[in-house]
Amino acid sequence: MQSRILALAVAGILSAPSLAVAEGAAATDLDEVVVTATRTEVALADSLFPAQVIDHDEIVRSQARSLTDLLRGRAGIDIGNQGGPGKLSNVFMRGAEADQVLVLVDGVRVGSVSAGLAAFQDLPVDQINRIEIVRGPRSSLYGSEAIGGVIQIFTRRDDGAFSPRMRAGIGSHGLREASAGIGGGGERGWFGADVAYQRTDGINACRGTASAPGAPFGAGCFADEPDRDGYRNSSVNLRGGVRLGETLELQGNALRAESRNEFDGSFQNLAENVQQVLGAKLAWTPTDRIDITTQLGRNDDRSENFLDDHAGSRVDTGHFYTSRETASLQADFAVDARNLLSAGADWQHDAVESNTAFDVTERDNTGVFLEYQGKFGAHRLQASVRNDDNEQFGSHTTGGIGYGLAFGDDYRLTANYATGFKAPTFNDLYYPFFGKPDLRPEESKGYNVGIAQYAQRYSWTLNAYETRIDDLISYDSSIFLPNNIDQARIRGVELTFDTTLAGWDLSAQLSHTDPRNQTRHNPDGSDNANRGNLLARRARNTGRVDVDRAFGKFAFGASLKGAGHRFDDAANAVRLGGYATFDLRASYAFHPDWTLEARVDNAFDRDYETVAWYNQPGREYGLSLRWAPAR
Repeated sequence: MQSRILALAVAGILSAPSLAVAEGAAATDLDEVVVTATRTEVALADSLFPAQVIDHDEIVRSQARSLTDLLRGRAGIDIGNQGGPGKLSNVFMRGAEADQVLVLVDGVRVGSVSAGLAAFQDLPVDQINRIEIVRGPRSSLYGSEAIGGVIQIFTRRDDGAFSPRMRAGIGSHGLREASAGIGGGGERGWFGADVAYQRTDGINACRGTASAPGAPFGAGCFADEPDRDGYRNSSVNLRGGVRLGETLELQGNALRAESRNEFDGSFQNLAENVQQVLGAKLAWTPTDRIDITTQLGRNDDRSENFLDDHAGSRVDTGHFYTSRETASLQADFAVDARNLLSAGADWQHDAVESNTAFDVTERDNTGVFLEYQGKFGAHRLQASVRNDDNEQFGSHTTGGIGYGLAFGDDYRLTANYATGFKAPTFNDLYYPFFGKPDLRPEESKGYNVGIAQYAQRYSWTLNAYETRIDDLISYDSSIFLPNNIDQARIRGVELTFDTTLAGWDLSAQLSHTDPRNQTRHNPDGSDNANRGNLLARRARNTGRVDVDRAFGKFAFGASLKGAGHRFDDAANAVRLGGYATFDLRASYAFHPDWTLEARVDNAFDRDYETVAWYNQPGREYGLSLRWAPAR
């Protein structure tokens, strides 16, 4: 396996420069910055940990109608979806578990305290201005969950003259959409507000049951409901900021999304959910060398579940209300132009309320961290260490170190090592008859070596990595409970390439991941039959290619997204075939303020699954009208 990764890496290094010298390539944005990798602003090209930015122009150009569609196939990312729009979607990064990915919205941690997952399917893409993706362990800056990586979502920030905007659309499966907003500001302050609505009749989410021929126990949705499973989402986003003098700035944001999701099941088949994110930040810059920031945040993840007979009667089957309150203080000291020292503290309070009785319903965590960033000519260095004091699990220390070297024609070589951990969820610990209170946190260590070239006309990156995870929490059949029994070794390589060729913007991202179960023995001492198997629901090969071009008032684009085969179970007995989908899009700016957009998703009507027994949409069409007065 190591030789295969090395061969892929060498091939990518040798081929990328030859691809990049195409004539007519446009300039690459070398001033792009990222804050998630270091908790401070750093040029994307200078990040010592693999990072990627999806900006607002790319989001609009893609015409993506969900956050998972926007993320699918990007470097290191794989998606498992249970039945189409609005259905449970797991985002795997670098082969890690879906609950080992930290998700932030405007700096606020989000995700269910009970289940440990962020509701990607309920975060409306119309409210998103920018996404930063950092791949690999970042617990030394953020604490628990950041094993596979960190995804930070930024909602809109408006500046310039106040101006309105609007979008309305229709599409296949009864899709109806509408969004509107206004925003603007100046040097002393800014404000913005947006609302969005999306509704679809959906598809039949689940094609089979656990009793269907050939279905193993626990597969599918335990129901035969060959109906359409609709989805509805209404959201509002408010944000603003004001300068309180020359050195002080206060800003706040509020995002609320309410959804109604139909799915297939014999015990429950309807959920009404709420995602709410509130944040406030105060930034003080007393001198040109000191920045001090304090931030308060709260995330509410609420779910009410029902069994609906589709005839006007429904039975309440339970609810989960979880909240996460956070507070942080960070100070950045520029020792000189080449050295930056950051220190900070984070506090977090998790709570769950449910009709299901949990033995413990609250816990606190306090983390302190220290980070150093230095530049020495062509050399860059980053080092960070963090200690988390968890009310349940005591003290946990993580660290990370990265090195970078710039050489030749805009080449950059990077290497890093980092450790991570994840605290067990409330479900893992206390779910009645299925929880185990003495579980330990999952731990990881990861290595990454990368080479990149950021030139005026093109850019490419190549990263090879290995992550080892210990004490993975899995179901233990010997005690019929979850237990710290598994180990995993994940190796992979990622290649990204961006350029403009003959007027076409081209972006390609390819990933090879080898996530293996490395558990030697079962708790009773017997050999583990799953040792060496691939981890469930993760494809080894994923990728996407995007091309776009404008012709005056017209613009055209296409996306090819694909994944190789995967296994739906730990025993690797249920194999799901690979797939590739081809999407087309076009737009026509028939007026400076008005743009008509059209798209065809899965143009060749490919039939595929990313979770066994759960359907994915076939060919879909969409048409929308966008209004944004020119400033």
